[in-house]
Amino acid sequence: MSQIPVAGSARTVAVLCWIAVILDGFDLVVLGALIPVLTGGATSWMTAAEATFVSTISLVGMTLGALSIGIATDKIGRRKAMLWAVGSFSVLTLACAFVSDATQLGVLRFFAGIGLGGCLPTAIAMVTEFARGMTGKASTRVMTGYHVGAVATALLGLVLMPVFGWRAMFVAGAVPGLILLPAMLRLLPESPSFLVAKGRRAEAEAIAAAYGVTLAAPEPAEQKASTGSLFRAPFLRNSVLIWVTSFMGLLLVYGLNTWLPKLMMSAGYGLSGGLWLLLMLNVGAVCGLLVAGQVGDRIGLKPAAVLWFLCGAVLLGLLSVKMSPVLLYPAVFLTGCFVFSAQVLVYAYTASNHPPGVRATALGMSAGVGRLGAISGPLLGGTLVSLGLGHPWGFYIFALVGFLGAVALSLTRVLRQKA
Repeated sequence: MSQIPVAGSARTVAVLCWIAVILDGFDLVVLGALIPVLTGGATSWMTAAEATFVSTISLVGMTLGALSIGIATDKIGRRKAMLWAVGSFSVLTLACAFVSDATQLGVLRFFAGIGLGGCLPTAIAMVTEFARGMTGKASTRVMTGYHVGAVATALLGLVLMPVFGWRAMFVAGAVPGLILLPAMLRLLPESPSFLVAKGRRAEAEAIAAAYGVTLAAPEPAEQKASTGSLFRAPFLRNSVLIWVTSFMGLLLVYGLNTWLPKLMMSAGYGLSGGLWLLLMLNVGAVCGLLVAGQVGDRIGLKPAAVLWFLCGAVLLGLLSVKMSPVLLYPAVFLTGCFVFSAQVLVYAYTASNHPPGVRATALGMSAGVGRLGAISGPLLGGTLVSLGLGHPWGFYIFALVGFLGAVALSLTRVLRQKA
């Protein structure tokens, strides 16, 4: 008999996955907080080129992790995939605190990224399955962890680095995962749809009954989880357009979070001002997520996501204007509300628009291709900063990216209304 927990609640699943997503939020912001310190002054720890290498190689690892997670969950299940992702990321992040050069940091960040890249799509797939139909609300609420982690990291940067130095940031990022792992081992259930696919119907029914999940009818062979199914009707058109949208969305998220402090420093706001604006950006993201999910469930996830991308594009364009702090902080807050929530609505739309057998694979591919945008964002930001074009032209380019994301998603077709 399986040792998988068969008693609990959907809230338990959501909380465990939410805490796991906080780890992704830490990774989202940590380099943005560290780069000005590690590359600044006469005693800089690494060059700007090395910082770009570290940020890029870690995102390459996350891309590989996200692209392979559909295969992994099909083989070992979502529960084991989550445990592996959290465990590997936490141990390797802790090791980052003891590196002696940028190459070592880049290698560890690459392997940590593989685990972390699989965490996010698996968490969304699990929460969606246990959400009892409220896909938009469930997905966006769990994704508040993404930006709670980012906010916490920005605050930790302001508190820890002046006293303990930059290495303390990696210790702080590893500890929550090491604490979370035994709790997940004890409390996290397996996906009923995975158990059904593996012929373990009795276990699936026990978990479904305990968590209030309705088991779906057996799926047609063409809808079994595989990457190839996303390249065939009826998914092909949506797959390509969702990948384009995710590319644009994560380009914005990672480009802004990695380079916003530096962009604002170049505009004359100083390191402290840049970190506070980074904090404000992610506070806005959390608030935006709480609203976005409810709007998505009310008017539809697709129109909500398109609207959010368009509003984000307008606000990014406005940031090109030099403002007083009285106007700047609210503008950055609203930018975070729309830009970061837009990408999460894409994940929610992807989850609800695919049947259970394809869902984890579709989310993994969306996140994986999106990670290419995540790689491009820091590269784009770094290029603009090095050319002296970060402010204002960088914001014009980011606004265009948001507009292209809105156009791509608007061309998709709604195939399913509920998860």
